[in-house]
Amino acid sequence: MGARVKVLNVFKTLHRARMAVFKDDERALTAARSKINEEFQKNKQESSKENIDKMIKMGSDVEKVLRRGVLQMEHVGNNKLLIRPRKDLLLENVPYCDQPRKTS
Repeated sequence: MGARVKVLNVFKTLHRARMAVFKDDERALTAARSKINEEFQKNKQESSKENIDKMIKMGSDVEKVLRRGVLQMEHVGNNKLLIRPRKDLLLENVPYCDQPRKTS
């Protein structure tokens, strides 16, 4: 597979991850879209195969971090101290805690 196709695949994968991870959060969706597009635009003229391969690897790693390491939270009822992960976005069998945040 050519470098151009790999770059395009990483670009699309990052945007799909963005849409899934930040679902219903317009501010985060917009910020993530801008950052992804900015980074790809900034490196558009790169011609070194070694650098392109490194950036493809980095893009794939970022996609994994987004999907596995970002969790959207929601307030529970009117209690501003009680939050929980958005259940509609949780993967199955991922434990979470419905305990209030400790405030200092």
